[in-house]
Amino acid sequence: MLRLTDFIIDCPDAMKLAAFYSEVTGRPVKEGSHENWAGIQFGEIELAFNPVEDYHAPQWPDSEHPKQFHLDFEVDDIEAEQSRVLALGASLQQDSIGSDGYGWRVYTDPVGHPFCLCHNKGVIWTDQGLIWPKRA
Repeated sequence: MLRLTDFIIDCPDAMKLAAFYSEVTGRPVKEGSHENWAGIQFGEIELAFNPVEDYHAPQWPDSEHPKQFHLDFEVDDIEAEQSRVLALGASLQQDSIGSDGYGWRVYTDPVGHPFCLCHNKGVIWTDQGLIWPKRA
């Protein structure tokens, strides 16, 4: 059995980037986090931040400096969430929202990692999590 336990993001300042994603997700920075390892717990998976010397940000969509990863966040109100993440220091890079209001937008976090806010047609929000539409 294989189980994903951590998603680790290299960065110049672990606590600073953890604080950014804590605000984006509304989840607290994990107790015991420090300058050499900070995390945010999502059930069994931890989003972790690891400082590296001489950090170089990915340059999306430049393939010479590939993005290396990105995170997708499903949202119920993309305009409100966009306002919130921009105020927290994110930068909008690409808008792929269709005329029907569905699609995604690509942002970069304060140190250049790309992430998306997604609004998918047919997703139902419940207290137990998202219910995705069945694909044909």
